[in-house]
Amino acid sequence: MLFACLVFVVGCGRGETQEGDTGGPARLTYWSAPNPQERALAEELVARWNAVHPEVQVTVQALPAGQSSEEVLLAAIVAGTTPDLCSNIWPGILSDFVRSGGVLPLDAFPDFDSLMQARVPADLLESFRAADGHFYQIPWKTNPIMMLYNLGIFRDAGVAGPPRTYSEYLEAGEKITADVDGDGQRDRWMGYRDIRPIWWQRYFDYYPFYIAASSGQTLFDDGAVAIDTAASTIVLGFFRAVYARHYFPITTFQGNPMVAGKIATEFTGPWSLAWLEENAPPGFEYDYAPLPVPDDFTGPVYTYGDYKNIAIFSNTRHPEAAWAFARYLVSEEADLLLLEKARQIPVREGLLTDSTFAAFFAANPKMRPFAEQAPRTRGVDGVSSLQEVLDALAQQFEAAAVYGVTEPDKATARAIDRIRVINEWSH
Repeated sequence: MLFACLVFVVGCGRGETQEGDTGGPARLTYWSAPNPQERALAEELVARWNAVHPEVQVTVQALPAGQSSEEVLLAAIVAGTTPDLCSNIWPGILSDFVRSGGVLPLDAFPDFDSLMQARVPADLLESFRAADGHFYQIPWKTNPIMMLYNLGIFRDAGVAGPPRTYSEYLEAGEKITADVDGDGQRDRWMGYRDIRPIWWQRYFDYYPFYIAASSGQTLFDDGAVAIDTAASTIVLGFFRAVYARHYFPITTFQGNPMVAGKIATEFTGPWSLAWLEENAPPGFEYDYAPLPVPDDFTGPVYTYGDYKNIAIFSNTRHPEAAWAFARYLVSEEADLLLLEKARQIPVREGLLTDSTFAAFFAANPKMRPFAEQAPRTRGVDGVSSLQEVLDALAQQFEAAAVYGVTEPDKATARAIDRIRVINEWSH
């Protein structure tokens, strides 16, 4: 009944005849991420779909330019100019889309449950359930944040392998950070981060390290602030030591500092592999490892998963056709193309044991660490004002870790106080 009402409301709300009702094909617009790899992936998927589905023809467009994809999509919802579906949905913004009535509940489709059960672990799927109990997104891909490291620099500095703990990382930093050319200025560092207090920058330092140190705990629990204060404080303390010892520079680099030999580690996702395969100089040796954890840490290491998911927008004239195309985007054929063309990890159980993907991982062994890490990832909480929450954390990261003007425990407490205010205001 819900699905029937959904189709009726969407179809009649536009007040115009649908092309599919007059004998022509249903025409869908699909927005992909704008980066070259994902644009190429989307074009290939659409070409394959259109070749065998004359009754549903899809046009792919890159997400329009803007300060962020989330802002572009919110503006499109307000203006009524959204596509039929998009595969670049950040879970942290979805609650705003739901509240505005901009997306369809996908569990209204009768085969939603069977599709999800065959693809997504039950505990992971539950993390994408909206506050009203429905599902408005298909978990599509995860980009686990891991540690990229330069094997040549490690070898030259006498560091045997990737550091597992904070102490090991700091010890490696002491050996690696150096004045290589003898001009009296450091020109090689253990790592580097963009220190601007911008919310999304913390996905590559504070947040994945917090996820790791807290054994997979996020910032909220059932809508209430639930930050692990001990984990937050020790993460801020670790980065405070990194900056205080000058193992990370406070600067901006021209070009890529990793391939230029200026830094030995970087916290990044599998998309970096696609870039390195095309741009790394001959002889550049690198690998990936889990993020370092506190010295007394035990158990599996989690990280931030940087999920991007698929949603169908409420203004579609063809919800059933959009759902059919969305199902294709998470098929085995499409997931293999996601690996091959974009070097990103599909959300799929048994990825490393499924024969469909065996040849890919045999030919691309550097992707295996990401596939192994994928089941131990966490996303973001689906709460309102999440960007403001992350901005509050970014400000305290800058104060405590980068410039050392606030003690880590006080920075954590201030962040929690501010986040509670934000959370209460948003309700």
